[in-house]
Amino acid sequence: MNNITSVIPHRYPFLMVDRVLETEPGRWARGYKNVSWNEWYITEQNSSMPSTMIIEALAQLGAFAAISEGGGLGFLSSLNGVEVSGVARPGDRVDLYYEVKKNKRGFVVGIGEASIEGQVIIRVQELMIYLQNQERT
Repeated sequence: MNNITSVIPHRYPFLMVDRVLETEPGRWARGYKNVSWNEWYITEQNSSMPSTMIIEALAQLGAFAAISEGGGLGFLSSLNGVEVSGVARPGDRVDLYYEVKKNKRGFVVGIGEASIEGQVIIRVQELMIYLQNQERT
């Protein structure tokens, strides 16, 4: 999917997904984020992508798994069971995966994983997104 901004409202500097590779609406989505030296959070004091930004990337990707053809806005609502076991540095491609486990009345609960070259760096056991329906014009 090339036009990410037609589905989610995020824009630079808070758009954390570069490409959505595959999706099965209502089930799962795969995508990635390329980390570069030009990111606003990369500084002399911080040479890696903060784990909170990677989790936000998972939530943004989760909107693609959760949103049906009708559209809507997804908001990160809660997290549970977050495991951080690595970092993403400039030059890394962070592969993202979100799988829907429950979808009830606008609250979508799923699992998320972020990995670099097959090595999982963040795993979230419960990542809840609240979906607000919106009419497309």
